[in-house]
Amino acid sequence: MNIIIVGCGKVGQALAEQLNEEGNDITVIDLLPSKVNETAARYDVLGVIGNGATHLTQQEAGIKDADLLIAVTGSDELNLLCCLIAKKAGNCHTIARVRSPQYSSEAPYLKEELGLAMVVNPEQAAAAEIARVMRFPSAMKIDTFAKGRVELIKFKLPEDSPLAGLAVKEISTKLHCDVLVCTVERGSNAYIAKGEFRFLEKDIISIIASPKNANSFFKQINYKMNSVRDVMIVGGGDITHYLAQLLNRSGISVKIIEKDPARCDELSEELEFATIINGDAVDQEVLLEEGVSNAGGFVALTNLDEENILLSLFAKSVSNGKLVTKVNRIDFDDVIRHLELDTVIYPKNITSDNIVRYVRAMKNTIGSNVETLYNIIKGKIDASEFIVKEKSALVGKPLMELKIKPDVLVASIMRDKKVIVPRGSDTIEVGDNVIIVSSFALHDITDILEK
Repeated sequence: MNIIIVGCGKVGQALAEQLNEEGNDITVIDLLPSKVNETAARYDVLGVIGNGATHLTQQEAGIKDADLLIAVTGSDELNLLCCLIAKKAGNCHTIARVRSPQYSSEAPYLKEELGLAMVVNPEQAAAAEIARVMRFPSAMKIDTFAKGRVELIKFKLPEDSPLAGLAVKEISTKLHCDVLVCTVERGSNAYIAKGEFRFLEKDIISIIASPKNANSFFKQINYKMNSVRDVMIVGGGDITHYLAQLLNRSGISVKIIEKDPARCDELSEELEFATIINGDAVDQEVLLEEGVSNAGGFVALTNLDEENILLSLFAKSVSNGKLVTKVNRIDFDDVIRHLELDTVIYPKNITSDNIVRYVRAMKNTIGSNVETLYNIIKGKIDASEFIVKEKSALVGKPLMELKIKPDVLVASIMRDKKVIVPRGSDTIEVGDNVIIVSSFALHDITDILEK
């Protein structure tokens, strides 16, 4: 596919990298020559220097032959204008990043009236992810497949976990739980979990199961199941605005600490249900006075990554609550992982992942049948959702008889709204919804078979 990306910030660069790796022809546009040159050289894509909201610049980028234009500049209005011009100039699909809460309620209208294929809001998506883990605090991350009927849950084994020392194949026999272990992260290593693999304390594990079976599994291993009752949020930005509303709908009380008095006044008007505190959370006494030690959840959402990390580390030292830390820069991902910060949210990654999923769905019309894609372990292991639409070499045969490639796991089969945790005797049939975990990109479900 021919794809134009307007804006070479962190999201634009992440998109250029991911979409280029999947075999698309990418052209990036930005006003800053340094940004264009850096992105073009690093990811081996074409670059155009100019204003992406002008017809002339879009023509130079090849808008007439483009299948998709993605506008992810720092301005909502500019992104919408880029898409409007692209629809007129090239009649391609368009995606706009729109971040302001003022526009969020208008998203369906904007999408309809401007003919947008998708409106992405990084702050709203990040808030939704945080709200999910607050409802299920044992999880580090929760993704859903098959319209919510299948969950992919990532969690960390505590030091006294009953799973430590067990082999993957022993979970069903000893714990009597119908879940499938997909991956294990141990230090900087990532593994697709096979039957003989044994768990160690502090392993980070991803499982796939129906919500009911996941609940049963976590009860068996003595994990906290109930959602938190109250959350303390530091920072009063847009993510906080969306998150507070989501938590309130779930019956979770919210306290927000923000050091800008004017922003506190705005939040007090927008979020009447929340307690707004004007104070500097970097002062530990402020956090202690406001009850961080007893808070069920603590979320660090300031504009500074370093501040968020230090705040979460302090909260971890005085509390047993669920911790969530927002990080914008992804350069130090490996370093942050070793800090054991519980759940770390990368809004820019969430945005690029959502857009990549849409691009994969577009490709369904030209041969690929991937419905949904999640990065379980960034850059190492993916989970791909397929709907089996036609008879092929893998249909109707027991999984044990198929020559499946190494580092591939058939993680879940949904048939007639029933979730099946696959065993060797199970088969894949036409109409099934199938989730595959793999260490390489899949474009068709038959890619899992040895040639």
